[in-house]
Amino acid sequence: MTDAVIADLRVRRHRAPLTRPWGESVRSIDVVEVSVETRDGRTGTGFSWTPSIGSAAVAALLENDIREWVIGRPADARTLWPLLWAHLHEAGSGGITTIAMAGLDLALWDLDSREHGASLSEYLGAERSRVTVYGSGVNLHYSLDELRAQAGRWVASGYAAVKMKVGRPGRGEDAARVAAVREIVGDDVALMLDANQRWTLDQAVDAMAELEQFNPAWIEEPLRADDLASHARLRSSIRTPIALGENLHTIYRFREAIEAGACDIVQPNVVRVGGITPFLDIAALADEHGVTLRPHLLPELSGQLALALPTATEVERVEGAGLAELGLLTDDGPVAFDRASLTSAGLPGLGVHFSERFVLAD
Repeated sequence: MTDAVIADLRVRRHRAPLTRPWGESVRSIDVVEVSVETRDGRTGTGFSWTPSIGSAAVAALLENDIREWVIGRPADARTLWPLLWAHLHEAGSGGITTIAMAGLDLALWDLDSREHGASLSEYLGAERSRVTVYGSGVNLHYSLDELRAQAGRWVASGYAAVKMKVGRPGRGEDAARVAAVREIVGDDVALMLDANQRWTLDQAVDAMAELEQFNPAWIEEPLRADDLASHARLRSSIRTPIALGENLHTIYRFREAIEAGACDIVQPNVVRVGGITPFLDIAALADEHGVTLRPHLLPELSGQLALALPTATEVERVEGAGLAELGLLTDDGPVAFDRASLTSAGLPGLGVHFSERFVLAD
């Protein structure tokens, strides 16, 4: 890593409307752009991210506590991360704390990889030239016709795996919707289900008794993500693998989930866990325990990391929700999609360059 010293940290918030809203209350995506500058004038850019709640708080933490602490310290992500986490710990061990930390961590990785003239995946040591992408939809609010149309687009894109939401309130609604998607994608396509923490343990047992006839590849966040004990009980009660992790924020929580037998698949979100530094440690933990890792969202980063992980994985692509698709970037972004696969565009650093289009006024 670089031996440069941080001279400044700057923050800008962006808010882009979703072309396909994720529900009545989630119609936009907030990105908190973070730029660091060293004393010798070099810069790096990262970002924090939150779909609907908390971006103002994340920006405030960065602009105040993090900025004040980081100026004058070495521009080295691995050195700073544990020190900053300890410094911020009274504000919380995860959540807004780690989301804010990700902005700085990503900016430092961008700075260092660009200094070496390499893309992020090249700098980390690319293990492969492409990774598989699976289609994902935030579609619980879709009508059955809209859901069928989306499944048809997935088939046309050649995806070998797709994910849909479950957790509708009406009796039998989930089964009807899963049956419709399974009919369109066929038996050879892996179909994953995501309940987004909507069920109690008893509800999850009942729901999966009905939905396992459709051979789901996994059920994601069936219960409140914090309730690891109930996830472990559910795991012993159903045949379907359990995926968990988009709302776990530290390596300690991932270790607890794995050791408690709460899940078969871990899904760290590179921003929510605090950036690339902790993400790589969580990936190593999963490898050590023989647990499958599937990164959560943000293929612009997850894809580059997946290219460099020792163990191959698949990357999630939510329809219409990419940073470039939403107009947040000045170009097509750091990764390229070819139907159901992803490659690096070869841009130096993270390769994420934000436009002025959706900057929020102070």
